[in-house]
Amino acid sequence: MKAVVVGTSGVEVREVPKPTPGPTQVLVRVQASGLNRADLIMASGRPHGAHGGAGAILGLEFAGEVTEVGSQVSGIKAGDRVMCSGNAGYAEYAVSDYGRVTKIPANNMTFTQAATLPVALQTMHNAVVTAGRLKKGESILIQGASSGVGLMGMQIAKHMGASLVLGSSTNAGRRARLKEFGADVAIDTTDPTWPDTVIKATDGKGVDVIVDQISAPVANGNLKAAKVLGRIVNVGRLGGFTGEFDFDLHAMKRIDYIGVTFRTRSVEEVREINRLMRVDLWDAVESGKLALPIDKTYPLDKAAEALAHMKANEHFGKIVLTQ
Repeated sequence: MKAVVVGTSGVEVREVPKPTPGPTQVLVRVQASGLNRADLIMASGRPHGAHGGAGAILGLEFAGEVTEVGSQVSGIKAGDRVMCSGNAGYAEYAVSDYGRVTKIPANNMTFTQAATLPVALQTMHNAVVTAGRLKKGESILIQGASSGVGLMGMQIAKHMGASLVLGSSTNAGRRARLKEFGADVAIDTTDPTWPDTVIKATDGKGVDVIVDQISAPVANGNLKAAKVLGRIVNVGRLGGFTGEFDFDLHAMKRIDYIGVTFRTRSVEEVREINRLMRVDLWDAVESGKLALPIDKTYPLDKAAEALAHMKANEHFGKIVLTQ
């Protein structure tokens, strides 16, 4: 089969062996694959958890038709239209653990649309609801809100009853569109007074929950913007892996600072994350209430161009490879 792999001088399309599903896995004939920032990390040669390095197939989410299921899989059969998270999704065929496979709603959702959802839904439900412990009536700030995952985070927060949703973007054009996806207030973190804007929007209290995809350059601003006993969930490090941190302010406000990643989670933990996500969100996915815009699509053979488009940071929403 054709697949997009990490080569010696960038990504390459190669012929590789077609995968075989294990007892708890599902084999999918891929029709569309969503791009994620972790793919850029792997494309640079850096591993993402246990996956990566020369010869690794890129791709963390995909949609297509089931062609085979493992001996311990139930409720999923050949011919089902599904969306999945997992590794090696930039390929003509890919496998996923059954707990990360969800049937595409029978609401005319295309494979391309379905491929935008798995990572965003599971990542942000876990960050907002499980780790962030968002309660109905609380306020939340999504840092890096114009990414696909960020746009989904704002929608999930609204769906779960947030009273005030704030989203940040450093790009004026993208910032202007955040209200289409649930933001009540759009924040520009290049303005050094942005924490004051958050505090003012929350009537001087500070925000209850911050889901941070940026980290280094906004870390101390997050501490200033958070309320006493607020929660900060560190999801991504788009702004850098290290930076200054005001430990005294962190202690003074008694903030819960929570790190999350899928890289160190067990198969069982990821299954539970997806189960909880479906309990809370699947009705809204089926109704079309939770959805992501598609910025651009590329054929599988043009994966390098798609990744370059993402690296340029000029997109709004999701970039998808199609077959």
